Amino acid sequence: MSSSPESFFSQPYQCRDCGSDVGFRSRRRTFTERFLLPMLLLQPVRCGECFRRDYRLISTRVRDRLAPVSRITPVKQPVPPKQNVA
Repeated sequence: MSSSPESFFSQPYQCRDCGSDVGFRSRRRTFTERFLLPMLLLQPVRCGECFRRDYRLISTRVRDRLAPVSRITPVKQPVPPKQNVA
């Protein structure tokens, strides 16, 4: 049975609300989250199922943030008016 040093120190994510094992890193928002949490070895994490936001140890295994969704809607080509030809 081989175990890597990374798996020895890390722990799996489990949501305290819904029990899901899918967690994502969440964006650090405030001054406290940017500077105080890292000193306490914590990171913001969001559940992938119920979207609850929580703080976990940095050794907790979570996925990277999802790529941001573009808020720009694609430009639709104008539809030419129908011409009645007799």
